[in-house]
Amino acid sequence: MNLQKDKFFKNGFFCIALVSVVAIVMICSFLFVGGMPALEKIGVMKFLLGTQWRPSSELYGILPMILGSMYVTMGALIFGVPIGILTAIFMARFCPRKLYRFFKPIVELMAGIPSVIYGFFGLVVLVPLVRDNFGGTGNSLLTAALLLGIMILPTIVTVAEAALRAVPESYYEGALALGADHVRSVFFTIVPAAKSGLVAAIILGLGRAVGETMAVIMVAGNQARMPQGLLEGVRTMTTNIVIEMGYATDLHYDALIATALVLFLFIVLLNLSFAYFKGGMFGNG
Repeated sequence: MNLQKDKFFKNGFFCIALVSVVAIVMICSFLFVGGMPALEKIGVMKFLLGTQWRPSSELYGILPMILGSMYVTMGALIFGVPIGILTAIFMARFCPRKLYRFFKPIVELMAGIPSVIYGFFGLVVLVPLVRDNFGGTGNSLLTAALLLGIMILPTIVTVAEAALRAVPESYYEGALALGADHVRSVFFTIVPAAKSGLVAAIILGLGRAVGETMAVIMVAGNQARMPQGLLEGVRTMTTNIVIEMGYATDLHYDALIATALVLFLFIVLLNLSFAYFKGGMFGNG
């Protein structure tokens, strides 16, 4: 009887895992089948390095969107990573227990807030803040980077805190025994020992920022042109797909699928980087 139950659950778990694999294969097939015709007609280099996106003139260059995605994501990391890592260090090693019970639910709540709520916050608060203090219209690369920096905080804090808490306590005790105080023991022993986990937290935050769409649409300005400064509008690859997919046809539609393919390959590279730093692929734990 027990053998039958084991076999049943084993087959059940296998089927569930197979569903995930089939879903990934279907997504890959859809992107490659839908995107390759556009790449063949437009030309790979013309598509990736073209600086003009004008479907009405059959100009399909996504370099402005690639750079827009990169600049917004890098800006989000500049704002979010230091705050996220330092917050995780505080929560893991410095935060009093009573205060931790207050901070932890807040971080978890931030992770559950819908993107459109973040976008509305950016539109109502961050856009006027940037416009009044830095100039421009407020719908800009800077605003999008600030908003994404806030949005990636819960991902970075949660993963980084788990990595810091996974470091054996003997490391900390050994540092104290050698004469280091609490602060030095944490920053010069615990933090370096959790390096792979902290890098993984940053990579996951990066993936979160790259794939964000709704919030960015509401604050970035969405001009399909080469990025011209922190206070000018930009368009990312995700927003380009969402804005134009509703009315795109023929080659225009295929070009948007090809944009999704480029974004997908970029996300795959991020995941491979995550697997590398976690040691899951190459065994460097």
